[in-house]
Amino acid sequence: MLHEIIIAGFGGQGVMSMGQLLAYAGMIEDLHVSWLPSYGPEQRGGTANVSVIISDEPVGSPVIQNPTVAIVLNKPSFQKFEQTVRPGGVLIVNKSIIDLKSTREDITIIEVPATEIATEIGSVRVANSVILGAFLEYSRAVSKESVIESLKKVLSERKQYLIPANEEALNKGGALVQRIHLNKSAI
Repeated sequence: MLHEIIIAGFGGQGVMSMGQLLAYAGMIEDLHVSWLPSYGPEQRGGTANVSVIISDEPVGSPVIQNPTVAIVLNKPSFQKFEQTVRPGGVLIVNKSIIDLKSTREDITIIEVPATEIATEIGSVRVANSVILGAFLEYSRAVSKESVIESLKKVLSERKQYLIPANEEALNKGGALVQRIHLNKSAI
């Protein structure tokens, strides 16, 4: 099992947090992980991406050229990473922000209206967890339970109150992928 994941968006969208959650969850499950952040000098509003590798074998290098998964949260990230996904991989798109469509036929494309779903939950701040839930359901890279446990490490003490909303967001993102899969099975 090898998942090479790039998560990309603007600073402030939870890109780094998503990567940390996956890395911690992988460690909880005794998997080999790497987490390599990359961002500009700006903290909010600048571009940011993180490379995460989750594997049952030791990780030789944290650098990813052609990810198995690209999770893109904004247009510039879509434009930069869509073509890098290896054939057979998956591109997960925040449909709430990105109006571009991939023309690739050799990858799976999952469009997630993350902002709308997060708004229904009551906090736009959990949009990244909606996307993460979709990824977890599709990939089974790590369990949702490990990610929820990881939230306790990633969120500061004063933000622990967000754990229930994040859990609901993970569930709704996963449910979206289940519905997509069921609809494709019916065709």
